[in-house]
Amino acid sequence: MILKGNVWKFPDNIDTDVIIPARYLNTFNPAELASHCMEDYDRNFIKKVNAGDIIVAGENFGCGSSREHAPIVIKAAGISCVIAKSFARIFYRNAINIGLPIFDSVEVFEKTEQGDTLEIQPEKGIINNVTRKIKFQINPVPAFIQEIIDAGGLVEYTRNEMKKRGNTYHV
Repeated sequence: MILKGNVWKFPDNIDTDVIIPARYLNTFNPAELASHCMEDYDRNFIKKVNAGDIIVAGENFGCGSSREHAPIVIKAAGISCVIAKSFARIFYRNAINIGLPIFDSVEVFEKTEQGDTLEIQPEKGIINNVTRKIKFQINPVPAFIQEIIDAGGLVEYTRNEMKKRGNTYHV
């Protein structure tokens, strides 16, 4: 799998209330929630973002509450992945659970600007900044995490595994 998109750059400490403001949490419809993605940071973000685009952020991305809505909204908005200097622990796990690829890299944050085009090969741990002709090496995504992401999240991964084993329980 190769991910490719344009960069939307955000600073340190983007919390879950910025990703999806709490005032919209009266629904769990991903498409409806996505229409409010990052609106308290940039009111027109959702109108400008294209499917496949990439968020590059500073430290502690996804801090704040532990709600799963934040990575769900990012994924539903069409963002292909998030690269940050660091992630809040719960956001990191929630992103994997819902199948949103995330990568940590200080170097990518420091040497990438908004609007740059990135091409990512998760299994090889390679991020290419196509615009600036810079290649970054990151830790490859472990195979078991890539399988969860490829399945679309932990629930679908579990369903697939149960089917493989002939398990008839419903998840």
